[in-house]
Amino acid sequence: MTDQPLPERRPPRPIIVCADDYGIAPGVSEAIAELIGAGRLSATSCMTALPDWKRRAGLLRLTTARHPADVGLHLTLTDHVPLTAAPGLAQAARLPPMGRLLPRALARTLPRQAVRDELRAQLDAFEDAWNGPPDYIDGHQHAHVLPGIREELVAELLRRYPSTPVWVRDCCEPLARCVRRGTALPKALLISSLGLGLRRLLRRHGLPANDGFAGLHDFSGRVPFRTLMQSFLAGSGPRPLVHVHPGRVDDELRACDVLTTPRETELAYLASPAFADDLAEAGFHPARFADFRRPA
Repeated sequence: MTDQPLPERRPPRPIIVCADDYGIAPGVSEAIAELIGAGRLSATSCMTALPDWKRRAGLLRLTTARHPADVGLHLTLTDHVPLTAAPGLAQAARLPPMGRLLPRALARTLPRQAVRDELRAQLDAFEDAWNGPPDYIDGHQHAHVLPGIREELVAELLRRYPSTPVWVRDCCEPLARCVRRGTALPKALLISSLGLGLRRLLRRHGLPANDGFAGLHDFSGRVPFRTLMQSFLAGSGPRPLVHVHPGRVDDELRACDVLTTPRETELAYLASPAFADDLAEAGFHPARFADFRRPA
């Protein structure tokens, strides 16, 4: 009897596993650093307008020196205290909730100068602590895809980093993929639709981006996070990114954000052998943006 050859197993594909909200609070920042050190994350997005960024930038620098990962700006234009006066955008020294920002963006009435100044201030705060530009940029609550913000973002990147293109998170997903996942479907369709304008700008100006976006859910806990992650990994795009929100709840987080306990659920799963198993089963390994081939 002749032995049949085993089917050839394809090498794992790169996927960006990105934790949002580094710098929002100590329990979140430290948890993200631990996951980078364990090889479970390949990127983190930093909220440079918040006080914990300055306190924990050094921790992130030490962590990524030993365990390389991409470090980006999480442009924050909702809910928190801005670095600038942000006239016409902030009220009582606080940025608006997404429920107020979104209709103004769709009506094309956002104060562009205030957006531009705040973007520049947050990039300055990143560079001051990091001694270099971000590897990529995305937005808190995906605000970077909105009209009036995406144009300012692209213009600033072209002005500020003309010789070293900075990657940008593309939040578009095909309709069929969103429907197949069935997770937070209205939210996924809205963000993907809004993201088309940003995608067109990035391609027009030759700025690099991921192609495949996952991680949206309602944080209700009705579906186990492992089940959600398995659906995020299934049928991903050619240069996929999945964003997560791990962390430990502390008083500083409770004081500034409504997303608390679900962060600990995500942390527990991402730190567990189950996540490594799920990545391997789906044929992925955590990777950096530079591991993706740029489109021709």
